Amino acid sequence: MAVISMKALLESGVHFGHRTHKWDPGMKPYIFTERNGIHIIDLQKTVKALEQAFALVRDTVAGGGTVLFVGTKRQAQETIQMEAMRCSMPYVTTRWLGGMLTNWRTMRARINELERLERMRDHGDFERITKKEALLLSRVIERLEILLGGIRSMTRVPELLFVVDVYREETAIHEANLLNIPVLALVDTNCDPRNVDYVIPSNDDAIRAIKLLVGKIADAALEGRSMRKEEELEPAGEMRVAVADERELTDEELLGEATLAKLTTRTTFISADDEVIEFEEKIEEEVAADESVEDELVIEEVFEVEEIDEDLPIEDVLEEEDEIEDEE
Repeated sequence: MAVISMKALLESGVHFGHRTHKWDPGMKPYIFTERNGIHIIDLQKTVKALEQAFALVRDTVAGGGTVLFVGTKRQAQETIQMEAMRCSMPYVTTRWLGGMLTNWRTMRARINELERLERMRDHGDFERITKKEALLLSRVIERLEILLGGIRSMTRVPELLFVVDVYREETAIHEANLLNIPVLALVDTNCDPRNVDYVIPSNDDAIRAIKLLVGKIADAALEGRSMRKEEELEPAGEMRVAVADERELTDEELLGEATLAKLTTRTTFISADDEVIEFEEKIEEEVAADESVEDELVIEEVFEVEEIDEDLPIEDVLEEEDEIEDEE
């Protein structure tokens, strides 16, 4: 299924090019005919190029990449900003600052400065300084917001550059070529397509044409983001299924034969030790019983020895005790 129909392109005026005396020879393969001194773009090639661009943007975003939307001409500023914000992509609509890609470290430092000044303003630090200083800092914030507001969320150099009007954004395309960043652009009949990696031949002056094509690129970015979310959710679902299917494994499944043999031998030893302990306990009980019996016998003998004839006088008893001690 085509990304866009030929009828929609005709109704938006995508097929209208520039006057014949302003054309660029590099666009000859994309020109269908000439009418009333105006070149007519071949919309069949536009449809094919748009399908290729749609797939490129979708796959780039799905892989975690970012697409930088660039369109500083008056007809494209509002559309670029709206569509880029709709698909959560960075954009440049006011002026392309030299080095925005090749000198990205400095640009990132200026963005950090903008965020620092905004934090100062929000926390009420501007009330502690003079009115003139606060006014100067407010003007700095406004200017940085105008120039860098669209790329505040961009933390690194983009993976793809989408440009409206190649002739006007020549500096941006040159920087992307230096960094080997692919360039996707709407190219009119008066532009040189040699520095563009993916050419979409179309009218880059009509507002309706720009809205139509930029909207399709934004749709591709949105589709890529949805694919990225699905890929992030799939591993989580697989982990849940694996946890649900997990069951407790027995020792025979977890351990090897040698380990199981060792455990069996150890169990036998333990049971043998238990028998020895029980035998020793029985012996101890028997010994204790024998000792108690002997104690009773000794006590009886003592009582027998200590039995005294009450009829004997005390002197005879003492003499008998002395004789017993001498014998001992």
